Amino acid sequence: MESCIIHTPLGYAKICGDENGINSVSISNSKAVETETIPHVLQDCARQLKAYFNGERQQFQLTLNPKGTDFQKKVWKYLEQIPFGKSLSYLELSKQMDQPKAIRAVANANAKNPLWIIVPCYRVIGSDGSLTGYAGGLHRKQWLLNHESSNKQQTLF
Repeated sequence: MESCIIHTPLGYAKICGDENGINSVSISNSKAVETETIPHVLQDCARQLKAYFNGERQQFQLTLNPKGTDFQKKVWKYLEQIPFGKSLSYLELSKQMDQPKAIRAVANANAKNPLWIIVPCYRVIGSDGSLTGYAGGLHRKQWLLNHESSNKQQTLF
């Protein structure tokens, strides 16, 4: 398994993967040293993440190989289908999966998503529109939703 660390506007992201695909992307609250030479199998992922943060990419085209249960992987596939700039509730997601009574299981699988940003679990919100838990922190979830919003907040000064 290869790994590298890249700097993002939200902190340092660690990318792990091999020739079978990207296994995980995580964010850290602590300072880290950015990898000077990114392993070949991770270069495309690092490039696409940087393009996303620069506003040049709205979806990722990567081979993914996350570890999880069959149910978790099914939820993550549905998360990948949420369009850029859109959000939906856990209830809406569970209904899309034809499992409306599995809201808690869907939310739990969402929380265990190992592919930060690439599988956009931050696009799932509470039924009342509230920002609910996010492994990367609610401030990052808000930032990501704002980053994808078509109504970007303008500064006055």
